Amino acid sequence: MTLAIVLAAGTPAANLPTSTGEPLADRLAAQWRRAGVDEVRVVADLVELADLVDTVTGPVVVTGADLVAHTAVLRHLRTSPVGPTVALVLTDPPADGRVAVREERGQVVAAGPELADATGVFGGALRVGAGDLPVLAAAARAAGARTAAGPAVDRLFAALTALGTLTFAHRVRLLVAHRVGDAAGLHAAEAALSGVDEDRAELRLSVKERDDFFTTYFVSTWSPYVTKACARLRLSPTAVTMISVLFAVVAAVLFGVGGRPALVAGGVLLYLGFVLDCVDGQLARYTRHFSAWGGWLDTMADRAKEYVVYAGLGFGATAAGFRHGWALALAAMTLQTVRHMTDAWYGVLHDEAARRPRPAAGVGSGIGGMLNAASTRVQADTGSVSYWLKRTVVFPIGERWALIALTAALFGPTVSLVAVLLWGTLAFAYTGALRTLRARWMWVPVLDTVDATLHRDDGPLVTRLPVVRPVGPLTLAVVGALGPAVLLVAALLAAGGEGSGGLCWWLPVALLALLVAGLGAGAAHNGPLDWLVPAALRAGEFLFAIAVGVVGGAPAWLVFGYVFVLTLHHYDLVARLEKRQSAPPLHGGTLGWDGRSVLLALAGITGFAGVGLATLGVYLLVVFVASVVLTWVVLPARAARATAVPFSGGSPG
Repeated sequence: MTLAIVLAAGTPAANLPTSTGEPLADRLAAQWRRAGVDEVRVVADLVELADLVDTVTGPVVVTGADLVAHTAVLRHLRTSPVGPTVALVLTDPPADGRVAVREERGQVVAAGPELADATGVFGGALRVGAGDLPVLAAAARAAGARTAAGPAVDRLFAALTALGTLTFAHRVRLLVAHRVGDAAGLHAAEAALSGVDEDRAELRLSVKERDDFFTTYFVSTWSPYVTKACARLRLSPTAVTMISVLFAVVAAVLFGVGGRPALVAGGVLLYLGFVLDCVDGQLARYTRHFSAWGGWLDTMADRAKEYVVYAGLGFGATAAGFRHGWALALAAMTLQTVRHMTDAWYGVLHDEAARRPRPAAGVGSGIGGMLNAASTRVQADTGSVSYWLKRTVVFPIGERWALIALTAALFGPTVSLVAVLLWGTLAFAYTGALRTLRARWMWVPVLDTVDATLHRDDGPLVTRLPVVRPVGPLTLAVVGALGPAVLLVAALLAAGGEGSGGLCWWLPVALLALLVAGLGAGAAHNGPLDWLVPAALRAGEFLFAIAVGVVGGAPAWLVFGYVFVLTLHHYDLVARLEKRQSAPPLHGGTLGWDGRSVLLALAGITGFAGVGLATLGVYLLVVFVASVVLTWVVLPARAARATAVPFSGGSPG
């Protein structure tokens, strides 16, 4: 249940008659009802607001009575998926005591009437998540206890920000939202409202404001028409996601079949599948049908589709006579997974840096600070050559799918996989170097803010190892990954000659080297580069599993399948990291990277590498599926039953 509160205090415009004759405050209340809130209350002051907030348990939207906006603006604010607490931010100049805002990476990091480096002005409306309601009540009482000029909603927002509430900024594009102070301002704002086709604007808003080059010019130019058609057919975003998965699977099959007609058809289906991959998000934004399940499914489906396509390319390359087709597919999947891990953790690093006070002049600056400033300038110059080069060189998903579709259709699976590996490696080197320098400038202990044991994916073995504190956890993780890497190289060289079976007794040595990474499990992850630890651990585990398969003579497709299941588990953790959710219900059953590696080492030493990979892979897949069912079906159903109010029958007296 969502409650909307219209706060009239300090806004003389509340009683101004609108074009329909009703007071502005009453029209706002009616708009909130049309925007989907369950109840609307008009309150006179902040004390009354605080007392009202104390009685509710669901999210609350608060608006001043001087806001003139499309109903869609209010609906978008109410349903925004970026975070529990979101504030409307406008580009209007601050006036009459209104609060200026400074935002970084979509987060409000400062707010006040005299903010020097403001990026916008508070729009007089905010949504507060259920977890932040106690802080909202405290902010209302604190702001109400001080006498000050200006709208009460601005004082409330400034107090809420001062209390450290994590608030995301919601910007208005294409639609209209203005705060007014007199009849002339009201009439001008209403004229601006009438000049915009609200539904057409919402459809255009369903497209991301900033996307990659290929997506912007070869998908988003026509995907809104598909989005509109899906909305008319009443397709859900989840249904579109599943159709996109089907297209990718069929494309992978065609890549595996080979032959020019099949390869061309596969390329076309892959492109159409990517279009639908964009449409599912556009449909969610257009219809405002957001859910935690949908966000999780979209993240998991994107990676699963890509890796299924790699499997099709690997099979097709092998069938076409290239001996190492599956090896190329494995390398591409491992590279992309490690890249995605660094992307996710660097994003968390940046978000944390944005929430903290800026470093003093000369502190932690140098080349990192200069690179950060240069990157900010390039990002601001949208549409320039440097802007598009920066967005393209990092090899985003649109460019990856375009490259795969074109190279597979024109040259075949082998060339496609090689192209993905070459561009992916260059992109990884480029982003890794720049991010390392910028991270040293930011110096944020990102893993101090999350459960390091969970997101390292530590198992029961390494959590009991002693901690080597003089050596940082990143150094230990890199050293741990080197052991499996050396064994894998030796096994591949041996496989090209007399065979690699004689290397099985080197598996314990590589395992011990890998377990060195566990000596940093209990250490503080507060180094400037410790955000790279999870990616290094993923690389070490994947390389060890591949080495076990090569040494044990397991089929390459089986090794690929095992690593694919591992990526599902790890992307589940990444999706939870981005939403700051708790561990999966059966996380302990996944055994940790250390437990899984020990079992594979035993299987390899005893000559049952293939059996070990298959058995452990099936076990992990069952645990993953069971965890998904528990997370998204069983536990929500139990929670719904627990919060349901039973009906008391019977007649009185």
